[in-house]
Amino acid sequence: MKLTKQQSKRHEEACRLLEKDGLSLDERWFVIENWHEGATHNTGVLGAYFTPLDLARDFAIDVVGGRIVDLCAGIGTLAFICLHTRYWDRAPRIVCIEINPGYVEVGKKILPEADWICADVFDAWQTVGRFDTAISNPPYGRIKAGGRAPRYGGSLFEYKLVDLAAHIADYGTFLLPQNSAGFRYSGRQFYDRYENDEYRRFESDTGLALEVGCGVDTSIYADDWRGVKPTCEVVCCDFGNAQPALRSATTGQFCLAV
Repeated sequence: MKLTKQQSKRHEEACRLLEKDGLSLDERWFVIENWHEGATHNTGVLGAYFTPLDLARDFAIDVVGGRIVDLCAGIGTLAFICLHTRYWDRAPRIVCIEINPGYVEVGKKILPEADWICADVFDAWQTVGRFDTAISNPPYGRIKAGGRAPRYGGSLFEYKLVDLAAHIADYGTFLLPQNSAGFRYSGRQFYDRYENDEYRRFESDTGLALEVGCGVDTSIYADDWRGVKPTCEVVCCDFGNAQPALRSATTGQFCLAV
């Protein structure tokens, strides 16, 4: 996408900061506010649109526990906001998984507190350990790069990601398209349960139910996105303590996760 002169100027300044070996917290805030994902990457093809910071602050309210994994992390906006706007008794353990090496390079500079894994989440999720909460603003829709989910047999990337998150975390907080959320709240006068055919397939395949969290009306941040204005919801899911069943990639049969 074409940047305005002001956006280009601030992006270039952010790039200069990223050439330093280490950044102050103020410098990291500047980068996360002004490094523009559309300057050098085709965000439309990748489905990668970074979360507006004010929306990320509201999103963080629903994040629980001290072990957090950020799936499809981008440059780590959600994890950064969770770390620096929440009170923690002790420093949380944060793991960020992102397939784009350019994003990972930036993310390591602005969120050095995290362990960064440059990999496809569908390849990496079985090796990263256990977490209290999985967070994500994933690509939406039928993304070609999406791998196979453990149980969900459909093609929507966001549902695939929630499904695999259930195998590595006790709880999940996600930013999903409103049509995939299982409810409609943002931009409306009241909460409305809305389950389309694909949502019902996801629920049937996985046994998971998506719910509203503290109640964030994401529509008030519609003008803060860069290049898009998605109608989305902050969605929470309590994965519980039960070990979910995994579908074998070779036999298609189910076995218990261990």
